[in-house]
Amino acid sequence: MPILSIEIPWDPNITQIGGLLLTWHGLFTAIGIFAGVRLSLTLAKVVDYDYDDAYTLALVGVPSGIVGARLLFVFEHWDSFSGDPVAILRITEGGISIWGAILGGVIGGLAFGLWKGYPVARGLDLASFGIILGQAIGRLGDLVNGEHLAKASELPWAVFYTHEDSPAFVHSLLVGPHHPATTYELIGDLVILGALFVLMFGVLWRKPGLTFFAYLIGYAVMRFFLTYLRIDSSETVLLDLRVPQLVSLLTVLASLPAIWYFATREPFEEPAPLQRLPLLGRLLGAER
Repeated sequence: MPILSIEIPWDPNITQIGGLLLTWHGLFTAIGIFAGVRLSLTLAKVVDYDYDDAYTLALVGVPSGIVGARLLFVFEHWDSFSGDPVAILRITEGGISIWGAILGGVIGGLAFGLWKGYPVARGLDLASFGIILGQAIGRLGDLVNGEHLAKASELPWAVFYTHEDSPAFVHSLLVGPHHPATTYELIGDLVILGALFVLMFGVLWRKPGLTFFAYLIGYAVMRFFLTYLRIDSSETVLLDLRVPQLVSLLTVLASLPAIWYFATREPFEEPAPLQRLPLLGRLLGAER
């Protein structure tokens, strides 16, 4: 055990009930989903968004996100599933893609919202808060499990996994302490979450939809560069880019027309709720 590193000794598995294996990754994913939905629904009340509509969108978006998360992970690691297709259904054992969860949840919720005639612009803004919080909490499970592998590091906060059942145990023996790349992402997620409050209740309040794309592009840029530290998505697919980087780049490019659309729409005239709190309103830049 190297001196200048952080030892992670925990068993990634909590217990097995019948044929169901419960892991820390699965537990924190579930907590993240619950907390994210709760935050978005709470903010829906703050901005006077129809609570029933927000709740219905969550009921559609969450399962859509789970399906998308698994499908993109299977696509990235098809060699591991081609010989045992039934393993695709064992999602409780880990193996999901954050980008798949984001895109699956947003596409499912957006399609349903457009079909029902909901105000989707503000709905997207509200969803961004819950998504990024859920991502941050889910990354705690990655830290415990050691599910994503990163490059070696001599920094004092490098991690070294010592439990033999951890996916990062053999990796730790081979390369030594390595970057806690997903923990970097957790910190970045929380920074983005804080920025979303400033943006939606401040400078972007009158332009519904733009807060969501601020989240989407902020996360895409962060994930693009953090992927260079990870080796579990090492194969390049196009232009020397890995799958998460290619998805990040395409997400940014696809967002540009939507940003132009929401930016050029008539501004939302109702004052921001935080204008009732003069000091906080000034700190967030809310218009008077």
